[in-house]
Amino acid sequence: MTSAKKIEDLNFETALEELEKIVQKLESGEVELEQSITMYERGAALKAHCEGKLKAAKLKIEKIVLDADGKVGTEPAKID
Repeated sequence: MTSAKKIEDLNFETALEELEKIVQKLESGEVELEQSITMYERGAALKAHCEGKLKAAKLKIEKIVLDADGKVGTEPAKID
């Protein structure tokens, strides 16, 4: 697991992979309570990070537009 890395530095795929591993460990029931709480907190942060990445990607895709001639073009997304 890449728990040493800051979540905001992770790309979507890496964050999702780590989140899946956390879920598997928590579901196994083999993790002590304190570690479970820590893992759950990181999992919640990873979930929020992944949702943010998906939202940003969706906004970029939504910027695909049709021009006056009906041709598909793109418009720069204004994502903060």
